Amino acid sequence: MTVIDRFENGYAVLVNESGTVIIPKSELPPDAAEGDAVLLRDGRYVTDRKAAEKKRKQVRERLKRLIKEDKQ
Repeated sequence: MTVIDRFENGYAVLVNESGTVIIPKSELPPDAAEGDAVLLRDGRYVTDRKAAEKKRKQVRERLKRLIKEDKQ
């Protein structure tokens, strides 16, 4: 899964299992946001909202477990 980590000076910093990729922000859909998962299809990046929401849910659950463990 490739995720938009951040935007810097007109570029998007993408992170995946292989490392970091930097591309012009203009290569992403106009509504792309930090934290969105993206896929490369037919030479164009598209957002994968389902994958991004799944990842956010996993992070929220992990955070809840950590907070619960810390309180014990």
